[in-house]
Amino acid sequence: MRDEDEFREFAASRQKQLLRTAYLLCGDWHGAEDLVQTTFGQLYRTWRRFRRVEHPDAYAKQALYRCYLTSKRKKRFATVPIDSVAEPAAPVAQTSDERAGALVAALAGLPERARAVVVLRFWEDYSVAQTAEALGISQGTVKSQTSRALGMLRVRIAETLSDIRRD
Repeated sequence: MRDEDEFREFAASRQKQLLRTAYLLCGDWHGAEDLVQTTFGQLYRTWRRFRRVEHPDAYAKQALYRCYLTSKRKKRFATVPIDSVAEPAAPVAQTSDERAGALVAALAGLPERARAVVVLRFWEDYSVAQTAEALGISQGTVKSQTSRALGMLRVRIAETLSDIRRD
C-alpha cells in the first residue's frame, strides 16, 4: 500500500474523534475542522516517521493540541468576522442539551492553555503526566491550570445556566 493510501485510511478512521476534541478546544465547528485539517497536514508531512510510532492515536492527539496552542499564539494575524454568515440558532433546550451548551460556552471563555488542559484531563482522560508531556509543560503547571480552569468553569456554567433559566 502506498504512503498516501495508508495516510488517507488513517485520517479517515481518526477524523471524527479528533474533530470532537477540536470542537471542545475551539468552541465552533468551523475552527475545529480547520484545526483537524492543519493537524492532518502536519502528520502527512511526517508520515514516514509517524506511521512507525508505537501509539499513533496519542501522537495524533498531541499534534492536535500543539497545533491548537500554536494557532492561538499565531492568532495575532487578522481575522475578519463575517456578520452576514451566522451560525444557525439552536433551539433553547432543557436538561442535558442545556448543560452541554453551557459547558461549551464556558470552555470557550477559558484561556487557550487552560482549555487544552481541561480537555486533555477530563475529555481525553489523560493523567497529569500525560497532559504535561502532550503540551510540553510541567506537571505543576498542569495542576495549577486545572485548578484555576475548573474554578472558572464552575462560575461560568452557573452564570450561563441561570441566564438561560431567566429567559
